[in-house]
Amino acid sequence: MSQTSLENKRDPFRPVKVAVAFISALLFLFPIIWMFFVSLKPEGTAASSPLDWFAPPYTIGNYVDIIVGSDVFLWIWNSFIVGFLTTILTLLLTSMAAFAFSKMRFRYRKALYLFFLAGLMVPGEAMIIPLYEIIGSMGLLDTYAGLILPGIAAPLGVIILKSFFDGVPNELIESAKLDGCNDFRLYWNVVLPLGKSAVAAVGILTFIGSWNNFLWPFLAIISESLYTLPVGIPMFNSNYSETYILPMTVNAIASIPVIIAFLVFEKQIVKGVSFSGIKG
Repeated sequence: MSQTSLENKRDPFRPVKVAVAFISALLFLFPIIWMFFVSLKPEGTAASSPLDWFAPPYTIGNYVDIIVGSDVFLWIWNSFIVGFLTTILTLLLTSMAAFAFSKMRFRYRKALYLFFLAGLMVPGEAMIIPLYEIIGSMGLLDTYAGLILPGIAAPLGVIILKSFFDGVPNELIESAKLDGCNDFRLYWNVVLPLGKSAVAAVGILTFIGSWNNFLWPFLAIISESLYTLPVGIPMFNSNYSETYILPMTVNAIASIPVIIAFLVFEKQIVKGVSFSGIKG
């Protein structure tokens, strides 16, 4: 008897679950497929029914026009720079803080950790005005630093990594100390390599959050040369409010890096969601 037959015998509802999963996947993929088909239609195409969007003719001229006539690649580059630097700095700070809370003993350690937990209860929108005033007083508005620095404060990352570091045996820490390891070597050479899966998960979540962030870049950036994708695309779309084609094309171009990244880092993204406890 084949493995599939055994699985069906153990779970009689498995075919139904597979069918529901397949239909759900199609529902989620349909808007993406529709976007790419619309982006390939000639500019000015009229559609009398939804099926007309999928019928010929097709053209890649829209992609040429967007690449030549818009700053979409600059927006992608800005988003990548901000996301990459934010992720690196966030991982350094959160992993060091998590190591300190997990493996070091100091006064008020539990009280300070409660402050990190309390940080999860404050919505980001509530901190926009004081954050704007602080960054403005430092002269960092309309700069890369002004986009990056507010994003490196990540209490969720500290909590996730501390929970993982707590699982590192204390006997291993004591043994490393007997061999002459100081606190930094314990963090860098012992605990951090053991927690690389959790670090990767936090990094993926941080990068995705930075890539999709709209509100703070919208407020902190004035120069068009510093626009990120979430800011640049709505500005572009507002100039073409009467047509679908070019806005769909610029959204398709902007989606390609994200789709590739998801396909490459799918396992890490799923692990990151499971680590953070986010459902959906």
